[in-house]
Amino acid sequence: MKHEKKHYALTRETATETITIEGPLEAEELQQYKFHKDLIAFRPAPKQFEAILNISTFPEGRIIVARTSDTIIGYVTYLHPDPLERWSEFEMEELIELGAIEVIPAFRGERIASGLLEVSMMDEFMENYIIISTEYYWHWDLHGTKLSIWDYRKVMEKMMAAGGLLPAPTDDPEIISHPANCLMVRIGKNVSEESIKRFDTLRFLQRHKYRTMREGL
Repeated sequence: MKHEKKHYALTRETATETITIEGPLEAEELQQYKFHKDLIAFRPAPKQFEAILNISTFPEGRIIVARTSDTIIGYVTYLHPDPLERWSEFEMEELIELGAIEVIPAFRGERIASGLLEVSMMDEFMENYIIISTEYYWHWDLHGTKLSIWDYRKVMEKMMAAGGLLPAPTDDPEIISHPANCLMVRIGKNVSEESIKRFDTLRFLQRHKYRTMREGL
């Protein structure tokens, strides 16, 4: 599968300045900007910037950023699922994961995160993918936002809907370990029925393996 990428952009007017949301960006383009020190949800900012630069070099990797004139203040990443995750088990080229989305606290509530998702889906090639996002409550900034788990879940669902991702059932042990966790999914209009069926098997892999084991007895 040849992963084609086309650049798109939009702007958001905030109370303090104009934010440009654009991508996908290549590593050379990302390196033109500073990476804000408050982008620390997953690891220290310098390390996270290294990770983002690395993802941008993957054939399927996509980085969409929100920036001021010279500083990245938010981003979203897309790439194939980690080889250690269940979602990579069938090695589906058409399956990509929204791996991380983050906006600095100073710009939350300015529709930056939803803008990142909107720009992501402007590229028609995204219709060739099944896009997933695994949401775990222990990654949510409940302390910083002062939201309850369920209020945060509602905000997250509304944000993901801006990119067409909706909650989908699964028997993944980590996701079903807490009722607030969820799998978010967007299936592009060009995805084949065969791929959708394989993905449905992947979503309920425990059930499938149990059924296969019983049939083999």
